Amino acid sequence: MGYRFRLHVSALPGRPDIVLPKHRTIIQVKGCFWHGHRCLKGRLPHDNRTYWSAKIEGNQKRDKRNERALRRLGWRVHTIWECEIRRTALGNLAPRLHGILKGRKETAERRLASDWAGS
Repeated sequence: MGYRFRLHVSALPGRPDIVLPKHRTIIQVKGCFWHGHRCLKGRLPHDNRTYWSAKIEGNQKRDKRNERALRRLGWRVHTIWECEIRRTALGNLAPRLHGILKGRKETAERRLASDWAGS
């Protein structure tokens, strides 16, 4: 897509997944299970539920703490979930990324949602 980016920048809180310095934008790609997304992939296993619940809750707290720190440093932070990537055709992901970088996230998400509905 022609954007310059860096991966897992250790100098930033939480070592964000994708960093676009020119746009002061960070894109976090989160696994639904590990970060407690409310989708089918984000369900807790029946075995050892107490352990997994505490683990996921800890991950969510760390995510929030890192996101606040990044925003205080002047970064725009966006999240793309694993389930979004899996159910979206690769060609439909480009409008979402363009929308994030151009500040039209809502427009891109509406377009992407209509693409999912049509699939």
